[in-house]
Amino acid sequence: MAEERPALAVADPAPLGLGAFALTTFILSAHNAFGAPTVPLLGFFGYALFYGGLAQFMAGMWEFKNKNTFGATAFSSYGAFWMGLAAFITLVLFGKVTAKEVAPSLGLILLAFFIFNTYMVVISARVNMAVFGVFLTLEVTELLLWIGNFAGNAAGSGLVALGGYVGILTALVAWYASAAGVANSMAPTPILPVGRPLWGAIPTSAGAESPLPRTRA
Repeated sequence: MAEERPALAVADPAPLGLGAFALTTFILSAHNAFGAPTVPLLGFFGYALFYGGLAQFMAGMWEFKNKNTFGATAFSSYGAFWMGLAAFITLVLFGKVTAKEVAPSLGLILLAFFIFNTYMVVISARVNMAVFGVFLTLEVTELLLWIGNFAGNAAGSGLVALGGYVGILTALVAWYASAAGVANSMAPTPILPVGRPLWGAIPTSAGAESPLPRTRA
């Protein structure tokens, strides 16, 4: 008869996913807010590939292991978003996308993720206030950016600049949620509050409070 081994505890990948999302969002939002002369676009490129992209996508895969459908969907989708955006910028650099096609293409991409984010922001209200804050500010950011890009606004001007400022706020909220996940995992009781769900709370696992609680098995 095979020996039964106790299941190993798995670390919560949510703080990694939130931190990766926050940093890459912060860099790109600074470009959108202040314009290319102040914050060059390619400053975000490597982080879009490896931190906001690969690391966040991996956090999403680990959330599947944790049976957290919400976290897996959110991190995998936005990790793929950053890698896809880096691929789009590569096409621009190699001349496969003309200058006049850049803004409407970005507008369409952002509109598509705005639609995805719309139902995710509603569902995030079942997690906690910190995560809801991330998705709510992101919703406003994407709304401003897709309208601004369709209107032809450049980085640092019009609605794109305003979307950049709201994106910086989004990054700060995500960093707080990430910090809460790290700090709260190191103590028997929560250190940094993340707030209660607005409706239909998802059952949390035993132990420290996490910014993205696991769903039922």
